[in-house]
Amino acid sequence: DWSSDVSSKYVPDKVKEASKVYGVTTLEHPAVQMIALERGKFYLGGKLQGLQVPTRVFPCQSPAEVRASLPKDEDVLAFQCRNPIHRAHYELFIRALDAPNVKNPGAACLVHPTVGPTQDDDIPGAIRYQTYEVLKAEVNNPRLRWAYLPYSMHMAGPREAIQHMIIRKNYGCTHFIIGRDMAGSKSSLTGDDFYGAYDAQEMANKHAPELGMQTVASLNIAYTQEKGYVTADIADREKLTKLNLSGTKFRQMLRAGEDIPEWFAFKSVVKVLREAA
Repeated sequence: DWSSDVSSKYVPDKVKEASKVYGVTTLEHPAVQMIALERGKFYLGGKLQGLQVPTRVFPCQSPAEVRASLPKDEDVLAFQCRNPIHRAHYELFIRALDAPNVKNPGAACLVHPTVGPTQDDDIPGAIRYQTYEVLKAEVNNPRLRWAYLPYSMHMAGPREAIQHMIIRKNYGCTHFIIGRDMAGSKSSLTGDDFYGAYDAQEMANKHAPELGMQTVASLNIAYTQEKGYVTADIADREKLTKLNLSGTKFRQMLRAGEDIPEWFAFKSVVKVLREAA
């Protein structure tokens, strides 16, 4: 709950806002659609005063509480996600702990998913939270810390990646794991990407010194029959047999009650998703 001291009321230039914030003005972008169709005609400005911490169906620690739980004087990597964590995601942030610019031993990874509203076809935050909790118990990895961010994704690509870095710095992280096409989105008509695959990484690297953080690029990994998860360059060089399972196929198998390969998803996560379907 909050109270406000309104000091201004104005009609925004929503086209300019969309252009400056998201880099596009078409309604094919989900956040531009939100600005145009969900927000009202007038914007208000002024001071906000929080009255109490919001009541949620999942706990969201404050930045101070999360900082207090992190190892002192050690590198802490932040892993941002908005979907249930599957095997490939887990491999990404575990391997990131061994990146050349991370000091070991002692480094930890803060798994810090957003649990607010995202896109219409995403799994609800309360269910995502359950998947994270069962996974935390299943892996029981002392190098990981878990917390949840009450944040709604805007799918703003590079600029949103910068915002995530700023937020995670406030939560006590020293490094930010940044993946390919982070916070990206596609046209609702053509399916074309609004942002380049590496735009977010390039912008994050450019501004990391100014933000007082370091970046760790997600490795490009693949699952192989012969060696399990390896980096894609090793799989190609050694001509290993890659196994793939698309998100669409995974959801179809989930709905049909088919067995999900353990190399793709954790049993505990699959159980939660099935029970929620």
